[in-house]
Amino acid sequence: MLKPSFRVLAGYAGRRARSLAATNTPRLQKFTTTFLIGGASAAVAAYFLLPDISRGAPTSATKPLSPSHFTPAKLVSSTYASNGTKLITVAIPPELLPKERDLFTPIWSVFIKDDDIQVERPYTPLDGVDEDGNMKFWIKRYDHGEVSRWLHSKKVGETIEIRGPLKTWTWKDDAWDDIILISGGTGITPFYQLLHTIFSGDSSFKGQVTLLHSSRTPSELPPADVLDPLLKLTQHNPDKFRLKLFVDSFGEVNGQSYTGLEIHQGRIGKDSIRHAAQSISCFPWWHGLFPRATDNSNRKILFLVCGPEQMVAAIAGPFGQNYSQGPIGGILQLLGYKSHQVWKL
Repeated sequence: MLKPSFRVLAGYAGRRARSLAATNTPRLQKFTTTFLIGGASAAVAAYFLLPDISRGAPTSATKPLSPSHFTPAKLVSSTYASNGTKLITVAIPPELLPKERDLFTPIWSVFIKDDDIQVERPYTPLDGVDEDGNMKFWIKRYDHGEVSRWLHSKKVGETIEIRGPLKTWTWKDDAWDDIILISGGTGITPFYQLLHTIFSGDSSFKGQVTLLHSSRTPSELPPADVLDPLLKLTQHNPDKFRLKLFVDSFGEVNGQSYTGLEIHQGRIGKDSIRHAAQSISCFPWWHGLFPRATDNSNRKILFLVCGPEQMVAAIAGPFGQNYSQGPIGGILQLLGYKSHQVWKL
């Protein structure tokens, strides 16, 4: 399996390839694609055979935050959240924030480096970054996750090196009428960042957003620091934002409500996704009577999917080679959606 950090780099390469192909003549497109694939193969080989990419990036305490170097940040808080996860906040000096604020339009992440073994991994700040340089993360500790274990062991006041921002997907206010977000586990973090931007008051987006989120049990749902703001968004924007939570099993609570939340038992499946799409106001009600005959190709609706790879594959099809988007598959293909309406994070 490819390193998570390569997934971000591969995504950037894919976006660059599409940009170049779009600007080339048909005769040059074949050459451009061949060149980029060959370059990507070389990059993959270098990534695995040469030292970790983070070892070649210098550290600067005076230059603005950038993907080209690491910036020392201070760990200002680290609190246990739930089931092996922590809410971690780091801060860089405000004067080191880049002046180009469009760099922080969603969805973006930063690489955090484990100084002990010189390995880096990408993480998505929940609220982006504030004017004081604070970034908050919801991070799960994995037994085989070098950086996550290292982050969970760090103490408040210690230094953590980060580099970025790196764009993982580009938001545009007027590109879509409606968006359906589907997440599992900590895969909700990029969507939280996106929702924070959409409903901050600076966005001109007029459509509707639906978030379907799944966890294994109620105890593994996002912590209150993440869920409470989302619930408030549903209360204050009932016509623009809907949230639906799923768990594989209720476990010890035996199907009873958990902290007052409405939770549905079962995985996010075909019926729940179809219902979310049909609930959108611009979607004609009678289309739901003939789901297999529905042509969704011209709808300005976007599905963003983020979570464990098995979940992503079941809903939207597996990633392609080197974490490219690959063809659409899974439930969304069965429902008639096309590749331009789906993005896997």
